[in-house]
Amino acid sequence: MKRFSGVLLSVTSLPSKYGIGCFDKAAYDFVDWLERAGQKYWQILPLGSTSHYGAFDSPYQAYSAFAGSPYFISLDALIKEGVLTREECDAVNFGTDPQKVDYKALYENRLPLLHKAYERSNISANGAFNAFCAENFWWLDDYALFMAVREFFGGAGWTQWPEDIRMHYGPALDYYREKLYFEVEFQKYLQFKFYEQWSALKKYANDKNILIVGDMPIYVSPDGSDVWAQPEMFQLDEQNRPTQIAGCPPDSFSADGQVWGNPLYRWDYHKATGYHWWVTRMWYSYKLYDMVRLDHFRGFDEYFAIPAGSTSAKDGHWEKGPGMDLFNTLKWKLGDRAVIAEDLGLMTDGVRQLVRDSGYPNMKVIQFAFDTADIGGANEYLPHNYDHNCVVYTGTHDNETIGGWFNGLDKETKAHVRNYVSDQEIANKWMYQKLIDLAMRCCADTCIIPVQDWLGLDNSTRMNTPGTVDSNWSWRLTDGQLTEELCENVRNISKRFGRANWDALKAVEKATDAKCDNCQNKRK
Repeated sequence: MKRFSGVLLSVTSLPSKYGIGCFDKAAYDFVDWLERAGQKYWQILPLGSTSHYGAFDSPYQAYSAFAGSPYFISLDALIKEGVLTREECDAVNFGTDPQKVDYKALYENRLPLLHKAYERSNISANGAFNAFCAENFWWLDDYALFMAVREFFGGAGWTQWPEDIRMHYGPALDYYREKLYFEVEFQKYLQFKFYEQWSALKKYANDKNILIVGDMPIYVSPDGSDVWAQPEMFQLDEQNRPTQIAGCPPDSFSADGQVWGNPLYRWDYHKATGYHWWVTRMWYSYKLYDMVRLDHFRGFDEYFAIPAGSTSAKDGHWEKGPGMDLFNTLKWKLGDRAVIAEDLGLMTDGVRQLVRDSGYPNMKVIQFAFDTADIGGANEYLPHNYDHNCVVYTGTHDNETIGGWFNGLDKETKAHVRNYVSDQEIANKWMYQKLIDLAMRCCADTCIIPVQDWLGLDNSTRMNTPGTVDSNWSWRLTDGQLTEELCENVRNISKRFGRANWDALKAVEKATDAKCDNCQNKRK
């Protein structure tokens, strides 16, 4: 049995003077910090290309199932290439709050910089760029055209475009590809730089014995290139407008349920094609990540369908998903791959059985374990009820921070938590440490702790509040928060509970010894 731990941190949350975390020195420094802390995993949120208009920037509503966000492209790397200058980047307003991402400022100011870099790049003469375009034409051509046309129509969603291009007719595609040639190439340039820089960062992490845990949303954006280019895959009418949309009924995250708005899949079509799109999507994901968290896993057993146009989840109903037929196909086509099944929310016997049949580890969240109505201990989220094949979290991107959660509990529930961890004395503000220990010591093979919880931060730093659209996905670390003292604490706790990444720690020790030897030789 191998026990490991890791840290959950969105790339967007890395410190940066350019308004958002990206693939620059701070990302490499974080990998180094993880190595010294003895961690095995860096779990991130989806890397997809989100809204460029500062409106709704959820990474679970990306413009493509395959494209990456251009906001992650390192401007420092472009400066080194000579296609931007330090003065140009320093003169730009990327937002005024170093702890928050200002997506509107990024759209207005960062994208023009990237366009300037493209114009100076002579990218069409770059052999690696041309090879990237040739290898990825199957998604890149449609995506690049989609983004170019969207810009051409002033950011209007594709359902508002003229009928010929909205319906993806061949002559219209040819017309706009020629008319918008340079904008299409710009979009391809952005994807090339994203992939080039991310691949280098991932290799750096892997070389240090650290694995990347990616996140795959089950659904795609209704205003994305996937729906526009391949409408046959979704439940749409003759005008390519959704007939049913995704959401969820009331659960622990939302008392009224949620209307997500994503178009639902035509699972009969996917089955008839041998789940080709899903196989391709998973295959491509493993070019980007070492392990994939499948979001909303219960949707593969049953999915909640809401009539299009409805504003209430109460109008929805459950329909049957593909179940093991999909996962058997994925295993047959791709072999055994590392997957985490996100099975949170309303659980049924069918979902539990699907998790067992798939063999994937599921998720346990410490915050869900202390429902005062279940003090008898039957709660499946209580650590003494776990088995080895699961991933335990203090919380996820959708939860409160563990400290914020505990401090907001009523007196009875706080007492229940304290009884479980056998500590009546520790001050409330330090309880987050006890709850981290609880997660780290349990029998789960894998433990992932959000960086906010390691830092003991309050709810002002949570990433997302489900059912809301304001102030989400914006929290950022600032320089100096990931101290060596915290690194040592994480390392010691990981060692204490048998989760240390010894390969990483041995590499650090070896590098330190080599550095010391070099210093001694210089003195001689």
